[in-house]
Amino acid sequence: MINSEENYDASSIKVLHGLEAVRKRPGMYVGSTGSAGLHHLVSEIVDNSVDEVMGGFCDWIKVEVSPGSIVTVEDNGRGIPVDEHPEEHKSALEVVMTDLHAGAKFSNTIYKTSGGLHGVGASVVNALSEWLDVFVKRNGHIYHQRYEKGISQAPVEIVGDASETGTKTIFKPDATIFHTLDFDSKIIENRLMELAFLNKNVTIEFVDSREEPNYRKILHFEGGINEYLNYLSHGSKIIMDKPIYLSDKSGDTTFELSFNYTDDYDETLEAFVNNINTVEGGTHVSAMHSAFTKVFNDFARKIGVLKKNDENFKSSDIREGLVVVLSVKIPEPQFEGQTKAKLGNEEIGTSLNYMIQDRLSEILEIDQKNLKKVLDRISQAAEARIASKKAREMVRRKNALENTSLPGKLADCTLMGTENSELFIVEGDSAGGSAKQGRDRNIQAILPIRGKILNVEKAGMEKLLKNEQVNDIIIALGTNIGDDFDITKLRYDKIIIMTDADVDGAHIRTLLLTLFYRYMRELVENGKVYAAMPPLYRVSYSGKHLYAYSDEELKIMLDKIKSESKNYDIQRYKGLGEMNPEQLWETTMNPQNRKMMKIEIEDAEYANSIFQILMGNNVESRRDFISRHASTVTNLDV
Repeated sequence: MINSEENYDASSIKVLHGLEAVRKRPGMYVGSTGSAGLHHLVSEIVDNSVDEVMGGFCDWIKVEVSPGSIVTVEDNGRGIPVDEHPEEHKSALEVVMTDLHAGAKFSNTIYKTSGGLHGVGASVVNALSEWLDVFVKRNGHIYHQRYEKGISQAPVEIVGDASETGTKTIFKPDATIFHTLDFDSKIIENRLMELAFLNKNVTIEFVDSREEPNYRKILHFEGGINEYLNYLSHGSKIIMDKPIYLSDKSGDTTFELSFNYTDDYDETLEAFVNNINTVEGGTHVSAMHSAFTKVFNDFARKIGVLKKNDENFKSSDIREGLVVVLSVKIPEPQFEGQTKAKLGNEEIGTSLNYMIQDRLSEILEIDQKNLKKVLDRISQAAEARIASKKAREMVRRKNALENTSLPGKLADCTLMGTENSELFIVEGDSAGGSAKQGRDRNIQAILPIRGKILNVEKAGMEKLLKNEQVNDIIIALGTNIGDDFDITKLRYDKIIIMTDADVDGAHIRTLLLTLFYRYMRELVENGKVYAAMPPLYRVSYSGKHLYAYSDEELKIMLDKIKSESKNYDIQRYKGLGEMNPEQLWETTMNPQNRKMMKIEIEDAEYANSIFQILMGNNVESRRDFISRHASTVTNLDV
């Protein structure tokens, strides 16, 4: 109910002028105030330089990260106009840097296609920076203007002469806006590499001067997206000797597409609109998948791979093992949100579908050798899909919600399905036995697993579902898996991975996280997965027992104990099985005392990416990872 004493009148309406709205709600413009939003600042400025590349006015870009979280982006494009704006009556440079939705992107005569669609990129970066300096080489001069928190400090001034043209932007993000100012050079380099692949006429120089000596990388790829595709599929077994490349143009819409197949189980897709990586897909991706499904089914019928009574290949069959790079250039893309993660143009999807169908049919009609290789790969995927469906049906029949066939090793709780119910997935029968004796039987269920579960990185769904360890987990959870996953049938409020605090335990935890990430992702997204944190040491003195969870914590503890007593005993736990039920309950399972780590989607994604490197087919990536991290590995023998 509205309090009548609180006047709701014109004075209640808050008006945010200039860039105030950006500083008030930064997440609306850069996605977040965390690491992702911080790195998005760099992308916004770089995108402006790339628009000059697409227009044919720029062939060199330099990006540098300097100490103090300072970023410099420089190009040899035309330079932002600096003359007086006819309507705003101030320098066009200042208009671009301080007014939202001001820029040449709104004029189709200047940029036919651009990534900085909304015209807010530079001004948003300016608004969210502690300070920003911009230098423009144009008209034989160097122009400069400084801003602090989006506000110009003086009019545009000439600070030198120049025979070339271009723009240099230097900025420091505002620490009062962002939770972190720690730029990750790998994230920036990966984005610059994408842009260099997509624009084969540009050379991008990346420098990280925070390192000693400075890290420097020159990115230039004459082969364009074909080189990108080879980069993505490197280390996997490819089906075709070289990728198939398609391109076409209809009006102001152009596309280029490169694809190959591997023996992997997942699709690897990189899709771009005007150089923007649309990580959530959109109408262009749907159009491509639809075109592939139509063309490959038509050819399968035509050459007899599919018989009269056979069902068509499904899109999932055609996407298994597909590695594809799709780049679309369109004049007026409709992105969902300023971070441009998904394309929404319906008309683009329709025209692109027909364009891809035409070009793909034309090429495959000639290249019968590769057509047969691809159809054979798709047929294998279809056969595996049918087999995995039968396996899933078997799991469904055994599901605890449909009958009482729970795993024999599972010690269930009496209050399953309640808000506080927990399933502990415990490494080893010994630890599982202690956990069963020490638990709270009302809310805590125990499922012991013996050794390392199946490596899901190298196993298909059929093999996955035949694995006893994985099968026990699926049935205990009650949710099923993959396409049949249903989180509403989850039998527990929390799933807690409890493994030894050593390398083997970390490996098993990573295997489980990869399983959840790949086939039960909603568990992680809904905050249902945790990792238990058992102690490493038990320190006994004067009748007391204390527990330390790290070497650093042990050192601090001992320093304090030594001031009180000279006699103490240290027990190093090499595994959960060394704790008796009371100790395991007290240190690791008791909700009042225990330490646990909630697994966020970023943790699962990281575990998945590391597992792809360490257990996948890319030998070179695995070698590089081990070489880079060898010096930081400790406690290999614990």
